Amino acid sequence: MTTIFTHANIIDVIGETVLKDGSILVESGIIKEIGSALSVPEGAKVVDLGGKTLLPGLFNCHVHMCSDAGTGVRETISDAAVTIRALKNLKTLVESGVTYVRDAGAPHYIDVDLHNAQLKGSILAPEMQTSGRCICMTGGHGHDSGREADGPDDCRKAAREQLKAGANWIKVMATGGVMTKGVEPGSPQLTEDELRAAIEEAHKAGAKTFTHAQGMEGIKNALRAGIDSIEHGFFMDDWCFDFMKEHNVFFVPTLAAPYWIKEYGTDAGIPDYMVKKVERTIDAHQDTFRRAHKAGVKIALGTDAGTPFNKYDKTAFECVLMVENGMTPMEAIQCGTINAAELLEVKDTHGSITAGKKANFAVFEKNPLDDIHALLDCAMTVLDGEIVFEK
Repeated sequence: MTTIFTHANIIDVIGETVLKDGSILVESGIIKEIGSALSVPEGAKVVDLGGKTLLPGLFNCHVHMCSDAGTGVRETISDAAVTIRALKNLKTLVESGVTYVRDAGAPHYIDVDLHNAQLKGSILAPEMQTSGRCICMTGGHGHDSGREADGPDDCRKAAREQLKAGANWIKVMATGGVMTKGVEPGSPQLTEDELRAAIEEAHKAGAKTFTHAQGMEGIKNALRAGIDSIEHGFFMDDWCFDFMKEHNVFFVPTLAAPYWIKEYGTDAGIPDYMVKKVERTIDAHQDTFRRAHKAGVKIALGTDAGTPFNKYDKTAFECVLMVENGMTPMEAIQCGTINAAELLEVKDTHGSITAGKKANFAVFEKNPLDDIHALLDCAMTVLDGEIVFEK
C-alpha cells in the first residue's frame, strides 16, 4: 500500500531541523521519500495533516505493561486479568504517540507472550522488547514478581531462564528501591560477582542488560560488571559518568516515577513508606540527571510507567521534566526517539524520519519545539505506515 502524508511540519531529530509544509511518501510500511511538494503516485492514499507537527514515534524504554499505575499497593489477581490490563495499557501507549517500548519486568512472562502476539499482528501495541522476570536477591527489591537468586551460579541460571523464556533483555537489581517495603534505595543488593554472572550470560546469548540502580555503590558494581543501561541512577558521581561514556552505557532516568509519587502522596493512597523514600531522594535524582546531561552521558527516555499514578498516556511528560531540568526541547525529543533507538539497537530502522526506515511516527497538534507540552496532545499515531490512532 502507498500512502503520502502531506502538509506536515516534520521534525528531523538527526539534523535538528524542521521541514515546513513537508510530505512523506510511504510504501509497504517503509518511508520512501521526504520532501516538499512531492508528487502523488497514482492510486496512493493521501493524508492531509493540515499543518500539524510530525516526528518519529516515541519510545518508552522503561514500562511495566502489566501494572495498573494505581497506589502501588500490590493486589492479587489472575494472569488473565493482568493480561487484559496489559492489553489496555499497550493500546493507551499507542494512542499517546508511543510506537516502541521496552518492558522492565512482568509476572509469569506475560510480557513475552504479548510480544509474540504483537509480532504476529494479533494485538494493537507498540513494537517492543521484553525482559521477563527481573533478577533480584532473596527478599530484595522486586522479589514479589521477580526471580530471586543468590550467588553467581544461581544468578547465571536465572539469566538463562529468562533467555529461554524469550526475553530480549536481562534486568538485574543492583540496589533497593522505593516501592519495596523494608529496603532502601541507596543500599546495594546483588553483588558485583552476582551481577557479572547474569550479565555475562546475557551477553553470551547476544542479549543486553539493564539494572534498577538507585545508589552509588550498587551503580558502580553494575558498571564494573558490564551493564548496558542504568535505570533511575540516583546519586551518580563523575566516575560513573566517565565510565558510562567510555563504555557506551546509557542512562534511563525515569524522572516521572518519583515526580508522580510526590505529586499525589499519601492523600491518594500511596503508602507512607514510598512517599518518604521519594522525599529523601527526588532532589538528588534530578541533580544526577542535570549533571549526567552536562557531562555528555547518553540518555534515553523511559518513565517507569505503571508505578503509582505514572500513567501510560504520559510518556511525553518525561520530556517535560527533562526540559525543566536543563535540556532543550530538541534534546528531550531525541532522548525519546533516536537515542532510544540506539539503546534498543534499532537505530538503523527506527528513531528518525529517514528514507528507508520504518514508517512509525506520531503527529501532534502543535510544535513541541515551541512548547514541549505539545507532546501531550497526540493527534495521530502511525505504525508500519498505517494509521492506528486518530483523534
